[in-house]
Amino acid sequence: MSRVVPPGPQADLAARRHEQRGWYVYDWANSAYVTTVGTVLVGPYLTAVATAAACPDLPAGAACEGTVDLLGFIAVSPNSLVAFLISISTVVIAVLLPFVGAVADRSPRRRVLLARLAWAGAACAAGLFLVTGDDWALGATLLVLGNAFLAASLTVYDAVLVDIATPDERDAVSSRGWALGYLGGFLLLVVNLGLVLGADALGVPDGLAVRLSLLSAAVWWAGFTVVPYLRLRDRPPTHVVGADEAGRGLLGVARGSVRQLVATFREARRYPQTLLFLGAYVLFNDGVQTVIAVSSIYGSVELGFATEQLIVAIVVVQLVAFGGALAFGRLARRLGAKRTILVSLAVWTVVVAAAFVLPEGRFGLFVALAAGIGLVLGGTQALSRSLFSQLVPFGKQAEYFSLYQAAERGTSWFGTFTFGVVQQATGSFRLSILAVVVFFVVGGLLLTRVDVRRGIADAGNEAPRVV
Repeated sequence: MSRVVPPGPQADLAARRHEQRGWYVYDWANSAYVTTVGTVLVGPYLTAVATAAACPDLPAGAACEGTVDLLGFIAVSPNSLVAFLISISTVVIAVLLPFVGAVADRSPRRRVLLARLAWAGAACAAGLFLVTGDDWALGATLLVLGNAFLAASLTVYDAVLVDIATPDERDAVSSRGWALGYLGGFLLLVVNLGLVLGADALGVPDGLAVRLSLLSAAVWWAGFTVVPYLRLRDRPPTHVVGADEAGRGLLGVARGSVRQLVATFREARRYPQTLLFLGAYVLFNDGVQTVIAVSSIYGSVELGFATEQLIVAIVVVQLVAFGGALAFGRLARRLGAKRTILVSLAVWTVVVAAAFVLPEGRFGLFVALAAGIGLVLGGTQALSRSLFSQLVPFGKQAEYFSLYQAAERGTSWFGTFTFGVVQQATGSFRLSILAVVVFFVVGGLLLTRVDVRRGIADAGNEAPRVV
């Protein structure tokens, strides 16, 4: 088969399936970094390393009152370091991604760009193995860069969905990708948690067990990225500004990409339904990210669960999310992506309301809520991606998905900020978690106002049979 094919999905079903199977594997690949590194291990480990730097002679069990100098002039507590790093990552990503999208839309070799960004991120993750003692600055730098490369690669990856799936296939293809990602993240996380929790029995120092787990996520991410790199096909760019500059070296590509980006921002007003959906997504996705971010705090502080119990809940979420993404993909075939997302937002609202009244210490009920989160987590994210792909003009997928990723990550502090403000004002974690319902309700109301058929027509795309 030729490496280069015409723009858009291939007409041959077998050829499309070949590319789609390769595309799924990138979700499987990068989810190892998201779960093992970003969600579970790197936060506590970097906090411990920063504490060693701030308070080198700290007695066991004592609180560290020292600080580390972030960026050379910001004194931060070791316990706050990771939160600040996430904020810095958010700013870097929000600025970087629109340019990545403009370059990707002009590139005739997106699979190569995707792989290079992924391998750069995996190299940063592998570098975390070298973070020992009090070398928190190296870990901080690698974490910010790893997060940025991940977001950049996902911008390219999401845009490829339009190249490999017809409008009628996208909900199912996107859902399968998310499902496989949750399964991959779950499997490696279970192995790594076994290593970390059983380090003493295995005769492995605790720090080394964490570092080996971080390294395993990097190897997993880099190794499985080879599959989409080999299976995806190259396509010539279409509908780009300054295409004549593409062959004029790096400077020409950069200049043309900036011109493309400016033109896209000017033209965005022609797609009001796309922008309305993006606004709705920012709100309800902020609710999703907030629940993910604060659930462990809520479980430990308000409900009194031990760390081991919270780990069990995380594993349950990952496992159930695999089936949930597939189930919601099937539901979308009947209801359409928009209606199915609205169903998921209703479930999110019920889950958060149930968490508000959950009695302290009822671990079985807490696990049931974790299963409820897993059920709708993958479906909400997968169908949002596929629905947005229907609303973006062909030839500018990566640029619009860069806005999608930047909006998701650049505004993801609204919900956690609201949670913190309510907790500080009321002293109640329960009222704080209840406040998150607003993001699902308002985001859902905005989504009901999105005219999907009109948005698809405005973008010049073919509508799926069920909208």
